[in-house]
Order: sequence, then structure tokens, then C-alpha cells
Amino acid sequence: MATETRQRQADRSAGTRRKLMEATVGCLVEFGWSGTTTTVVAERAGVSRGAQLHHFRTRGELVAAAVEHLGAESVHHLRERAALVGSAPDRIVAVVELIADFYASDLFTAALELWVAARTDADLKTVVVPLEARLGRETHRLAVELLDADETEPGVREAVQITLDLVRGLALANQLTDDRKRRTRVVRHWARMLGAAL
Repeated sequence: MATETRQRQADRSAGTRRKLMEATVGCLVEFGWSGTTTTVVAERAGVSRGAQLHHFRTRGELVAAAVEHLGAESVHHLRERAALVGSAPDRIVAVVELIADFYASDLFTAALELWVAARTDADLKTVVVPLEARLGRETHRLAVELLDADETEPGVREAVQITLDLVRGLALANQLTDDRKRRTRVVRHWARMLGAAL
């Protein structure tokens, strides 16, 4: 009986953390860094302020955990979608489009809010810099895997990194206006060039 009780408590705790993380990303997208307070997040998540403080003592901890968690989930989702691409003749185009869509998501918008705030907030910077490095490495590994790229070949590692830098730049351009049409054209053109490089 005690084991079942502990399991229910652990499940409730995990559910509360998930709600807080999802609410945090939603708040970053909707209100930006300055409007994403722990109080607003707790209200949006539908949890008490005490429950929020039990899991995350500071806004920086909460936001970093939320972006890291959703980043991992997004990478998992991206892998699933990439598996559907298979070995189609235009597979590289499809994979680059998938990666571009990944960066054009709310997750990137939330991460961008953190990057900008961390530029002048030393405490936040100590949390965001290692987080960004981990997500960057994971995304690079994922891109190599999805593109079936052989990084021992000269120029291939750089071509993969250029792809990631390009789609991040396109996602940045999409922050103020809907840049989908231009992004689609640029991504398809780059994918053809990437195919030749790989």
C-alpha cells in the first residue's frame, strides 16, 4: 500500500512539473521574459504558488527546466517525424524542412526570449549558456543522424552546422512577421546544395 501511495505522489509531482514547464514556455511565447513571472506561470499551470516553489525556487530554474524538457520532447518528436520520411528521393529536402519547422516552433521563441534576457542578466546567463550548449550539441547530433551525414568527410560537419545556423536565422526572421513562404523557398534551395555537399 505504501508503495502505491508513493507512486501516486510521484505521478502527481511529475504532472505538476509538466504543467509548470508547459505553462512557462507558453508564457515566454505570449508575454516574453519580463512578463513570465513565477506567479503568472503558476496561475496558467493551475497549481498553487507553494507547489511551484516546491519544484522550482527561482524563475531562472523554472524557465531553464522548461526549455530543456520541451527541447528534449521536441527532439523526440522530430525523430518520430523523420522516421516517416524514410528513404524518399527528396529525403534531404524533407529532413531540412523538418529541422526548419523545429526551429520555427514556440520552443525557439521561448529560447530566444531567454537568450536575449541572459545577455544582460548574469544569473540567468549561468543557467542558459550550458543549456543552449547541450541543446545545440543534441540538435547537431540529430541533424547528422537524420541526414545520414558522414562527418569524417571533409566539409560535411561544416555543412550540417551551416544548415542549423541557417534555419535558426530563418526562425529569427519569422519572429515579427510570417516568413513561411520565403523560408520554404530558401530551405528547399539550401537542401539541394546540401545534397551535393553530402
